[in-house]
Amino acid sequence: MTTTRPGPRERLLTAARELTYTEGVHVGVDAILKRADVARRSLYQHFGGKDGLLAEMLRVYHVEDRYRRVMDAAGTEPRARLLAVFDELERVTTREGFHGCRYTAAELGLSDPGHPAHAEVRAYKVGLAELFREELARNGHPDPALGANQLAVLVDGVLAHAVTRPEAHPALAARPLAELILDAR
Repeated sequence: MTTTRPGPRERLLTAARELTYTEGVHVGVDAILKRADVARRSLYQHFGGKDGLLAEMLRVYHVEDRYRRVMDAAGTEPRARLLAVFDELERVTTREGFHGCRYTAAELGLSDPGHPAHAEVRAYKVGLAELFREELARNGHPDPALGANQLAVLVDGVLAHAVTRPEAHPALAARPLAELILDAR
């Protein structure tokens, strides 16, 4: 059985995904090229440069999809689906090698307000809040938009707090707060 090696575009995206998570968005182009095992020309052909690669990597690898999968695995009841997010956050934030939210890190790490990655970060954050809003609306929440924003703040807080204090289990601490949001009437 032969396996085909991914093309240069996919290898660049994978290398950027891995290296920006472990080393930050300021990881050097040479390190990305080496990890991807591609020539510099491929970076410019496919993405126009590192800025385009970072933006595309953030667009392609939306972890919002992970939240949707976790929620789908939790069944059909909206409350259980949303609480499953915090159970997943507990698993994710206590894994070795956890470095926080790649989207928040990119937003904070890129000082140029015109960097194309900022739009991808915002699209991701809006998409996640919309996912929560839809679930809250199904659950009959009195203000799904507000509740979704509150859940998004909790998720961001868990991801940030777990970087410096994983032993505090911020996802477990946030879960009862999420229940309060879900139970609002």
